[in-house]
Amino acid sequence: MAKKDTNSYCSFCGRSDKEVNMLISGMSADICDSCAEQAYQIVKESLEAKSKSSLGIDKTQLPDPKTIKEYLDGYIIGQDNAKRYLAVAVYNHYKRILQGKDDDIEIEKSNIILVGPTGTGKTLLARTIAKLLHVPFAIVDATVLTEAGYVGEDIESILTRLLQASDYDVAAAERGIVFIDEIDKIARKSDNPSITRDVSGEGVQQGLLKLLEGSIVNVPPQGGRKHPDQKMIAVDTKNILFVCGGAFDGIERKIAQRLNTMVVGYASSKSNARVDRENLLQYVAPQDLKSYGLIPEIIGRLPILTYLDALDRSALRRILAEPKNSIIKQYVKLFKMDGVTLTFDEDVYEYIVDKAIEYKLGARGLRSIVETIMMDAMFNIPSTKQAELHITKEYAVEQLESSQMIKLKNSQ
Repeated sequence: MAKKDTNSYCSFCGRSDKEVNMLISGMSADICDSCAEQAYQIVKESLEAKSKSSLGIDKTQLPDPKTIKEYLDGYIIGQDNAKRYLAVAVYNHYKRILQGKDDDIEIEKSNIILVGPTGTGKTLLARTIAKLLHVPFAIVDATVLTEAGYVGEDIESILTRLLQASDYDVAAAERGIVFIDEIDKIARKSDNPSITRDVSGEGVQQGLLKLLEGSIVNVPPQGGRKHPDQKMIAVDTKNILFVCGGAFDGIERKIAQRLNTMVVGYASSKSNARVDRENLLQYVAPQDLKSYGLIPEIIGRLPILTYLDALDRSALRRILAEPKNSIIKQYVKLFKMDGVTLTFDEDVYEYIVDKAIEYKLGARGLRSIVETIMMDAMFNIPSTKQAELHITKEYAVEQLESSQMIKLKNSQ
């Protein structure tokens, strides 16, 4: 009786078990050691490429701080101090992500806190940097957050927004940027003991600690409150950059008190003379945030503290027309889409800025005023064959004074 041939063959390369060092058998196929090694290399390269694509950049493509600031200058007027701090922080953060795993020195994350009046560009700074680096970006309002078990949103809903922005690509979300707006609204309400819990103040700050420092958090995919039967997504916040912003209304008083207590002795008058009383925000320090109501633990997890200047007349005038996405350029483009060439007299810009200062609306108010002036034209022009539209100061005054805005101002 002839001996039965028991040779097995690799399902990938076709070589027999006698021609290879090892043949691994599966349920319905075999693979040799050589093909298994090649498969390992293919999987490794694929995972590295996916990791690189989720970040969107590599070391050679990472823009340096000067390049980042120049990019921000194209969209945001002034605020040079905040731009420099933010550019360096973002540059160092992404160098940290791209750092090799074989290095013994681990670079710690540097989250950022921006302090400045409303309408000065805090949100725009963070959004513009995210646009430059092509990473997922989410804006979250801290005012809706409460402690677990209370009416409101859980702390983890912050990461739900980031997952949604990244189309639920967890690897991409773990390298994204989160801007937590209105961080000052979760300040501790009072230092006095109370029978009621501070569920939207200090309690939220305590909950934010694990997110800011870096930990694996179970996130509900659709947001809302967590419940036991819900499927969770594990997100590692170690490489997520958190940028916090807040107006901190009234913090100037805390800064002034601190500066006055530091001025003691013969040098008091000389030190007082060096303090710019018109812009106390430039002297903001971590102890001022603590006096305002942020707990020391959360201040320690936001090591980069910078401020944004209040907008003066010259800054508002430049914001109106100079940036790449300025308000005037937006309206010119809107009319151009209808085949209409829109132009403005120079004194119209001055009039708009005067009204923004009068109403104390800041940069956001510029758009409200321009929208009011242009409303009738935007309603009527699309239905006509008009090819040009020129806005004079007389027309702007007439439109603004006939609007509801002037009525609201008179009723105050």
